[in-house]
Amino acid sequence: MSDWNHYVTMKGTNNGIVVYLDDQCSFDFLLKELENKLVNNQTSGATDITIHSQHRYLSEDQRQTLIQLIGQHSELTVKNIESYVITRESAYELYEHTTVKTVMKTIRSGQVHEVKGDALVIGDVNPGGAVHASGNIFVLGKLRGIAHAGVEGDENCIVAASYMHPNQIRIASKISRAPDYDVQGSPREFAFINPSTEQIELDQLQHIQKIRPKLLDVFERGL
Repeated sequence: MSDWNHYVTMKGTNNGIVVYLDDQCSFDFLLKELENKLVNNQTSGATDITIHSQHRYLSEDQRQTLIQLIGQHSELTVKNIESYVITRESAYELYEHTTVKTVMKTIRSGQVHEVKGDALVIGDVNPGGAVHASGNIFVLGKLRGIAHAGVEGDENCIVAASYMHPNQIRIASKISRAPDYDVQGSPREFAFINPSTEQIELDQLQHIQKIRPKLLDVFERGL
């Protein structure tokens, strides 16, 4: 087997061993070469490994076959299987969570606008109305209802509005205390979780780049 050692590569890292699988040869050949390496390069003690299949898609059966093979011939433990390839379902889910969903309407009392990803509301959110998003919330209008950003637990999300006078702001599991707004509300503010206090705080939009520098990525995705 003179071609062996070319299709399965093991590299040691600070986080354990990474096993790179060639993405051009047959899966059966990979299994044979992997078994050969495991038999002839025994490691002492339990060690975590990551399998990286590069541009090869691995079915669930193939993943289990790899895990079982490694368990039979070594004390290695597969902690993760990575790939550059994702399924259509995973790609759609990623798209849903990383795009800005825009609506041009007023969210009235009793209405709830829910999106995966970032929500852009061009209009007002009236008292009794609510906007829920797994990402950030941007209101180009008056926010006088409820805004819940990061509903799936992302504490880096923000809530921004042209005029901020909400009934309630929530980010992840944090709920804001009722702020002492004047009748007109506060112009061009955003709410965020301060990691130092672990509380929701408000600041002017001109300071957003300093507090959330990665938020520019959202605008580049099409806000």
